[in-house]
Amino acid sequence: MKRHGLITALSAATVMTLGGVGYAAHKRNRNPYYRGPVSDHFDGVRFHGPDQPPDKDLADIAKWQRNRRREPWPKLFPSPYADVPPERYDGLRVTLIGHASYLFQVAGRNILVDPVFAKRASPLRFAGPKRANPPGISFADLPPIDVVLITHNHYDHLDGPTVARLWQVYQPLIIAPLGNDAILRAYDDTLHVETRDWGESVDLGGGITIHLTPANHWSARGLNDRRMALWCSFVLTTPVGVHYHSGDTALRDGAIFRDARTRFGPPRLATLPIGAYEPRWFMKDQHMNPAEAVEAGLMLGADQMLGHHWGTFQLTDEGVERPMEALAVACAENGIAPERFVALRPGQAWEG
Repeated sequence: MKRHGLITALSAATVMTLGGVGYAAHKRNRNPYYRGPVSDHFDGVRFHGPDQPPDKDLADIAKWQRNRRREPWPKLFPSPYADVPPERYDGLRVTLIGHASYLFQVAGRNILVDPVFAKRASPLRFAGPKRANPPGISFADLPPIDVVLITHNHYDHLDGPTVARLWQVYQPLIIAPLGNDAILRAYDDTLHVETRDWGESVDLGGGITIHLTPANHWSARGLNDRRMALWCSFVLTTPVGVHYHSGDTALRDGAIFRDARTRFGPPRLATLPIGAYEPRWFMKDQHMNPAEAVEAGLMLGADQMLGHHWGTFQLTDEGVERPMEALAVACAENGIAPERFVALRPGQAWEG
C-alpha cells in the first residue's frame, strides 16, 4: 500500500476541507488526475459547474479570519444513537455514520457513501477538525459492503485510508466522479474505481442504477489542484423508489434540483446537507443553509428528507446545534411536518 506524505502545516490549515474552504489553486496547465476531452464543464485542465463562481483567494480567507465570529463547540457532542445494522435489508434503510457518511441499505445491497472513519477531517493526523462524536456504526459492525460511492475529494468526504481498508476487507465496487480514481489509488494501488461523468450511470443489477448528477460545489486535496477532479450528487433508482443524495452543494438557482426531478421524478427520499454554512458571504456558493435545504427538498418534490453535514466536525462558524434549530424553523415556515425532514444524528437510522 502507498501512503501520502504529510503536507505542510500551512496546507493543513487551509485545505483540510473546512467544508469547501481553501486557497484558490495556482495556475497550472496540467491536470495530475484526469485527461479527457473538453466539455461544457471541463476546460482541459479544470472542471466547472454552470455559472461557477470565482474561486476564493487569500484575500477572502484573510477577511473571513479577521472578522470571524466562531461560536464555540463542545469538545464532545455525543449522539444518543448507535446502530448495528442488519446484514441485508430488502426495503430502504438509511443510517448516518456521521457528518456526510451514510450506509444505504436498499433492495438487499449495502452501499456506503463518503465513508469517513478518521478522527480528523484533515490531511494531517495531528491538526484539523476533530470528531465530536464517534462513528454511528463502528467499522466492526458494518455489514458486507457491496458498493462505495464518493461524491468528491474534500477530506471530510474522501477518507483514503478508510476506503483502502474497505477495499481490503470487502472488495466493493467503488464509484466516483472523474479524476478521483487517481487520488484513491495513491492509498492502495490495487483499488479498482469506476469513474463517471455527470449524466452517466453504473448499473448494479437487480434493478439498481447509480446516476451521477451535477452539484454546485468544487474540489481540492491540496494547494495546487483546485477543481482538477470532478464532484457530483448521486441518484439511486431502485426497486423500492428513487433516492437523491446531494453530497455537498449550494442551492444557487436551484436548477440542479429541478433537473433531477424532471429526469427521475420526485424522489422517495432526499438526503441533503444542512450544516457548515456560516458566514453566508463565504459559504453560500458551496453549501446550503437549512432554509435552502428545505427549498431544495421542495424543488425535488421529495416525500422524505434527511439532513446531514452537521454536528460531527466543526468546519465553519455556526454553533453545533444551530443547523437543527434553523431546520425546525424553516420546516415550520413552509408547513413541513418535523418528521418529514429529520436532522439525523450519528447512528440514527431511518426505514421506509
